[in-house]
Amino acid sequence: MESGRVLIAAVVWTLLAAGTVLAQQAETEQAFDRYVADGEARIARQRSSAESFLKGDSLSTREREVIQRLKRGEIVIEKQGNSPKEIHGGLVHDWTGKVFIPGVNVEQVLSRVKDYDHLERYYTPHVMRSQLISQKGDELHVFVRLREHRVVTVVLDTEYDVHYGRLDATHQYSISRSTRVSEIADPGSASEHVLTKGKNHGFMWRLNTYWAFEQEADGVVVECEAISLTRDIPTGLDWLIGSFVIGIPRESLQFTLEATRSATIAFARR
Repeated sequence: MESGRVLIAAVVWTLLAAGTVLAQQAETEQAFDRYVADGEARIARQRSSAESFLKGDSLSTREREVIQRLKRGEIVIEKQGNSPKEIHGGLVHDWTGKVFIPGVNVEQVLSRVKDYDHLERYYTPHVMRSQLISQKGDELHVFVRLREHRVVTVVLDTEYDVHYGRLDATHQYSISRSTRVSEIADPGSASEHVLTKGKNHGFMWRLNTYWAFEQEADGVVVECEAISLTRDIPTGLDWLIGSFVIGIPRESLQFTLEATRSATIAFARR
């Protein structure tokens, strides 16, 4: 038992010590911003016409196969490029997922995705709490408390600037960019507090999501691309946090698309 406590203490100390890398976080975030700029240029080209709206580069050569899988109820998720991409002091994770929601229309899907005051109803346990902070037309600012668990549990308070747009009534999209990501220590207790820069573990520093909704005769195809930034994995700690840092972005996207489908179908059947 004592040796176990010593090991845990050593791991925690190493993680906190590794947090000194955050002194270079500005350079890391600049590299992330460059990656995002290239990604958003690609996404903007896709959203510019109905023909290219959901035809990402990684899926274009087998679009028919993907549609068949979606219609069978599968969720198709693929990484963009060689995700995670190493940048100075961090890792960029870039995953795109698609789901088909039968028997619904775009507005019904959007009604669930945009229900920011009640996201925990649809996305629990990953979403613990959410709130629409402000809205001006199609420009929104929202708060979401996230919970991720894999070996360790991490709670994050996040805020986003969200923009909604449309090519036409049957082709709509949104862009969500994080403006704050804060790791929470002792969540739900009297001692709950934010871990400041240099003391947080860097499980997620930034998160942008790019949604697209395309109406078909028998339902809606939904695509979500999630681009996130985490710290790199300290040498020797891959066994502890490697699976969390690498695995969570894909698993979270899978869960989000599954939950969106379930919530929309339940809403449409009322």
